[in-house]
Amino acid sequence: MRQWADAGLRIVVTGATGAVGRHVACRLGGRGQARLLVRDAAKAARLGLADGVVTGDYQDRSRLTEVLAGADAVFVVTANPLCPEDDENILAVARAQGVRRAVKLSWTAVADPDATDLIARWNRDSEALLRDSGLDWSVLRMRSPMSNTLAWAPAIREESVVRSLGGGSPTACVDPCDVAEVAVRVLTEPGHESRTYALAGPEDLTPREQTRQLSDVLGRPLRFEELTADQALARWRERLPEPLARALLEVAERRGGPGAEHGESDLEALLGRKPATYRQWAVDHAANFA
Repeated sequence: MRQWADAGLRIVVTGATGAVGRHVACRLGGRGQARLLVRDAAKAARLGLADGVVTGDYQDRSRLTEVLAGADAVFVVTANPLCPEDDENILAVARAQGVRRAVKLSWTAVADPDATDLIARWNRDSEALLRDSGLDWSVLRMRSPMSNTLAWAPAIREESVVRSLGGGSPTACVDPCDVAEVAVRVLTEPGHESRTYALAGPEDLTPREQTRQLSDVLGRPLRFEELTADQALARWRERLPEPLARALLEVAERRGGPGAEHGESDLEALLGRKPATYRQWAVDHAANFA
């Protein structure tokens, strides 16, 4: 296990190869200030993560004990609603190892009383575990990350088409880099204890509008094809367990229902600047779609 640097906060970043975690890792790694917990070291290497990378699994408390030993703070990113014990293990070991601060990446739907799907319930329960953990805690509730649309890249490259459910359903998607910048501030600066922040992007966009913006950025026409609920469910079933596939369908149907709207966001105030737009994100990631 790599030794901590002598100076600065010592931070464990879980989910260090994820959409947000990789950017948190890049900001903290290389300074002797972070341990980057990953399951797949090869994936971490492909993302350019090297300094501080350690492998482990949330189900292995003895390994978590080694990783969290001596840490001051932990960035908690879990991704499987079918394994609620992941959050329990991270927080229990963090408390036992004397970690003082935990920052949890969550989801804005937690605040929506109409959100009763598996994913929303799991996030609510995970937040409750955090608040009851005895650690100084902060919660970052983010909207859908812009990087979700990278799933469209193969069809765009090969067929110039985007296929999605809910083409007319708007959401204020957010740049993962902006969320990561906020996460680093909350992890390293005082004054964020017992706070819950909503992190949404600067504009409501539908998948059809995102497709039009991608078309402009790439300089070629793209066609949008609306999936039926059954088609979308079949696609999710190909790569996810049935409960998660069903939960994603519930999320999509709720997003397209009456009353779905932007809501409040703390992102601009925390960044001290305007958050990135989807068009800006698309320009930065155009090579993925080309």
